[in-house]
Amino acid sequence: MSSMKRAAIATFLFAAPLFAQSKVAQSNVAQSNVAQSNVTPPAAAPVNLAQVADDAIVLDRVAQASKRDLPADLLKRIVNEDIDALRGKRSDGTYDYATFERFESGRTSDSFTVQPRADKMSTLELKGAFIYRVILEVPTRRLLVRKNNPVWVERVDYELMPQGSAAPERQTIDVKAWLQPGETKPLDLPSIGRQVTVHVIASADPKAGYGNLDLTLVHAKIVDRPDSPYIDAVESAKAVLRALDNNDVKSIRAMAQRMRDTLGAQTRNAAPVIATSSPATPAPAQSNVTVTASRDAATELEMQTELQMIEDLLTGSESERREGLDRLHQLIRRMRR
Repeated sequence: MSSMKRAAIATFLFAAPLFAQSKVAQSNVAQSNVAQSNVTPPAAAPVNLAQVADDAIVLDRVAQASKRDLPADLLKRIVNEDIDALRGKRSDGTYDYATFERFESGRTSDSFTVQPRADKMSTLELKGAFIYRVILEVPTRRLLVRKNNPVWVERVDYELMPQGSAAPERQTIDVKAWLQPGETKPLDLPSIGRQVTVHVIASADPKAGYGNLDLTLVHAKIVDRPDSPYIDAVESAKAVLRALDNNDVKSIRAMAQRMRDTLGAQTRNAAPVIATSSPATPAPAQSNVTVTASRDAATELEMQTELQMIEDLLTGSESERREGLDRLHQLIRRMRR
């Protein structure tokens, strides 16, 4: 056997184990990536429809008995819990029958003082849940009277926990610019983060002095899926929340009754118990009269309330107009049934 053949065989015998280890490592990495991409979201608790229907009865009765002393905070807490239950809220804050979309539902903000430092820059931190946008703003004034100074923003580092994934994403957005007083710089994240931590690396001008920087995280809005089996009940519950804000008792009662009817709750009529001093004496016959409210009047009031709310939404912001159109389409579908 020639020396060249012996060298080729020796090289093969030496490289074969390394090649096998490399293939195994690549296979493990691929399996890990597949496992991370196929993370199953936690299961939601089963919806207790009976409890939600009972809550609707409570809302109706409390609104009926109230005389300018409506416990709005307590009722809002009950309705919000019912909405979470109907949406199928999971342990990680996501939902079975709702998604988070890039519409603003609220903000988390904080104001920071950026000092000029020669050795290192300042690091500003802010955390939030279900964030899709970061806003950097240098206010015009500081301490309400003094003019603010420019702030140098080097970069924005963020750690984002995506929805449906257990692996965090860490990225950097280079800014490298002076933000002048009154200037605002929005930065959109690549995806809506279930948990987001933002670090802003900034400094101030040593000659001008310190400057103030406002850091804001914009929360995504919860949008109900149209294929949810409880979409009508959720819309009624949201209408109750708006009626509570306006202290509109008629609308609260109409939406609560609609919410109860949608969930198929059964009205429970318990016969009163009469105590008599003499057991031998038979109780006089009772006449039970059942008073039924006009269904047409209740339906008309419900329709007027719904149309009024849709009109208010259609004259609002872009996200409110979209919600108004969705509710109008749902109302038309209900009328066709």
